[in-house]
Amino acid sequence: MKPRMTIENLINEAKIFCEKETKINHTDLLGVTDGKAVGTYVEHKFKNFLKQKYELEIGNSASGIDLPSRDINTDIKVTSVRQPQSSCPFKSARQKIFGLGYNLIVFVYEKIDTENTCTLNFVNCTYIDKLRTADFTTTKRILEMLEDGANKEDLIAYFQDRGIPGDEITHNDLADEVLRRKPLQGYLTISNALQWRLQYGRVIGLNNKIEGVINFDWK
Repeated sequence: MKPRMTIENLINEAKIFCEKETKINHTDLLGVTDGKAVGTYVEHKFKNFLKQKYELEIGNSASGIDLPSRDINTDIKVTSVRQPQSSCPFKSARQKIFGLGYNLIVFVYEKIDTENTCTLNFVNCTYIDKLRTADFTTTKRILEMLEDGANKEDLIAYFQDRGIPGDEITHNDLADEVLRRKPLQGYLTISNALQWRLQYGRVIGLNNKIEGVINFDWK
C-alpha cells in the first residue's frame, strides 16, 4: 500500500522531480512556444510522478486546486524564467490581504530547443505556504498602518486608494477583519484584476530566509 502524501514529501519529491526532468529530452515539447502548453505538460508529469509513489487526491478543473486534500491543499504553478508569473481564479478581495487560501508549489523553467532536443532546465522550485500568499506591498503597508495606530476609517481609505476590489460594504468588512486579525506579511505580487495575476520574482529571491517559503535552486 502506498504511503499518504505529506507536505514534507511534496517538497522533497518536487526537488527530485526537477533534478530528474532537467536531464530528459522532452521531444513532445520540441518547437512548442505556448507557455500554457508547457505548464500543462509539466503539471501532468509531476502529478503522475507523485501518484506512482503516494496515495493522494488529484484535483480537476471543478475543484480548481491540483492537490486539493485538506492536508496538502496545494496548487501547482509552472512558469518560464523569462517572466515568472501566472494567473489564478479570482475569489475575493480577501485573498490580496489574507492569502489565497491554499499553498503553492512553483516550478520555474528555462526551455532550450535544438534541432532534435528540448531541455527543460528547472532553474528554481519554490513552496509557498498559504499563510504567505498575500500581496507583498498591500500587507506591508497594512502592517505599517496598524503599527502607527490606524483605525477603521484609515484602512477603508487605503483600500479605496489602492483600488482593492469591492464596494463600500466589502471594504468595511475587510477593515473589521484586519483589526480583529492582523494579517501576516505576504510575498506574492497580486494585481487587482478579476483574474489574479501572480508574480513570483520576490519569493524566488528570498533564499529561504522567511518561514513558509522554501526554495530549491539549481542555477
